[in-house]
Amino acid sequence: MKLAFSTLGVPGLPIPEVARLAAEHGYHGVELRAHPEEPLHPGVGAAERADAAAEFKTAGVEIVGVAGYARVAAPGDDGPVLAEIRELVDLARDLGAPYVRVFPGGSDDEPAADGDARAARRLGTAAEYAADAGVTVLLETHDSHRTGAAAIRILGPVGHRRAGALWDVMHTWLGGEQPQETYAALAPHLGYVQVKDIAAATDTTPLALGAGVLPLAEVVELLSRQGWDGWLCWEYEKRWYEGAAPLPGLLTAGREHLGRLLNESA
Repeated sequence: MKLAFSTLGVPGLPIPEVARLAAEHGYHGVELRAHPEEPLHPGVGAAERADAAAEFKTAGVEIVGVAGYARVAAPGDDGPVLAEIRELVDLARDLGAPYVRVFPGGSDDEPAADGDARAARRLGTAAEYAADAGVTVLLETHDSHRTGAAAIRILGPVGHRRAGALWDVMHTWLGGEQPQETYAALAPHLGYVQVKDIAAATDTTPLALGAGVLPLAEVVELLSRQGWDGWLCWEYEKRWYEGAAPLPGLLTAGREHLGRLLNESA
């Protein structure tokens, strides 16, 4: 497995600094948060995209994915959601990134089946567009569909190789799902896995990997046993928790912790 971290942990950091951090601390890749407050997002031009891609290539660091905020199950017209995903796919294509992240974003004010059907329809359409760009759109286990069992209600009906799953270990754990249950549900669709650590279900402030309660060792052991060989991406949610320790000072220890887990499960 290859190791990456998300720029959610270093909000607003210039791209050359992100590439340098990844290379210096031994990470193979980076997940780029595609939000207007970040250096790279769908609104930037071709020159900035080319410069960023070159920066990462020079550093020997891969761009794992573009983390967008489109909500495929959200009520409303399909058009704006599909347009947002297309822009994210175009950005990923220009950067040479294989994946785009989207959220479920379903509503509690309607039957779950309605949101599932809407999300599957939109993902199916988005997957057709993404296929032409060589990109895969990944539905994250998050918000209204935080478990693998919930996510598969959307992904199952889509049935397109360019629509997949992003397993956020925290959300499936908060949803009461065991790692083996999540993997069984998502395995045919799994793009990559977001790892993190927190103190408790009631306190999701990000911690150094291994310092909290999330079943990281169990997840890594399970993935290794199943022969899965994708990305483990550390999503340290510094953007939402200003009091959390700065990520750069934790990066080397985090990589070493994941490395130990991988060695122990080999």
